[in-house]
Order: sequence, then structure tokens, then C-alpha cells
Amino acid sequence: MSRGFVKEDDQEEVPMVPQRAFLPDGVPNFVTPAGMEQLLAEKQALVLDRETISTENENERRIAVNFINAKLQLLESRIADARIIDPEGQPPDEVRFGATVTLNIVATTRIQVFQIVGVDEADISKGKISFLSPLAKALINKKTGEKISLKPDKGEAVFEIVKIAYL
Repeated sequence: MSRGFVKEDDQEEVPMVPQRAFLPDGVPNFVTPAGMEQLLAEKQALVLDRETISTENENERRIAVNFINAKLQLLESRIADARIIDPEGQPPDEVRFGATVTLNIVATTRIQVFQIVGVDEADISKGKISFLSPLAKALINKKTGEKISLKPDKGEAVFEIVKIAYL
């Protein structure tokens, strides 16, 4: 049927869905076991939300379902591409994906702890940094006692690896 015969009110609104965390093309979607659990729980919550949409307006309901379906499509793609990396299989004396690293910020002698996780798991407020972040990239393959240097906009930051753990 030609678009000319469709009423304006019958046209579906294309939902604008925010993209997931950035993952460059060709880069594997590494996740920790906990990260995979988070993705699956998010999927379950979206399915439940879709099933329990409560609105009397059929057009609003259709828009809400389309929005959730679009989010589910992006999420299912991430889940399908996920490569679970078991932290217990990593060398205990080297920083690798899934490691929880205790760092001494040399200039201030302040201690910070970060876990290197997948892009969808990253949350700096919880001490979880993406394996694509500059800090994580600098830490990978390093050992306890080694120092790394980052050059942010305002000078240089030097970190010493105090402890490596896989939880």
C-alpha cells in the first residue's frame, strides 16, 4: 500500500533509544560472570516491563512496546556477542581483565581500588572501569610493585600497583 493512503494518525513513531556503552567495531565484548548476570537481569526486567505496560491509550501502549523492543534488540545483540572471562582463570600475579587492582597514587599516597570490567559493567562510582579506559589499558599485563604513568590534561599521574586480586 502506498504511504499516500495511510492516515497521519496511523503512522508509528520511531522510538529514539539511547545507545549502549561504546564498544568499537571489531573489539570483543568481554564481560565478567557478574557482568553477564547483570545483562541477563536487565533483559528479564525489560521483558517484564513490556508485559506489564499499563495504559488505556492503544497508541501510547504501542509506542512503549516499540521502545522496549528496541532496547531489547540492542541488549540481545550485546548478550549474543558477549565473551565471558572467568577471573579465576587469570594469572594471579598479573593484571588482566576482571582483576581488582589496588593502586597507590604516588603524588598523594592515596589508595584507590578499581576492577577492570566490560563496557556495560563499567561504573566509576563503584570502582569499575572499562577495559577500554586509558587506565585499564596501562594496567594490563603489569605486576605488583610496577608503576604506570598517565598523562592527563593537567600533568602526569603515576600509579604504583599495590595489590592484584581476582574476586
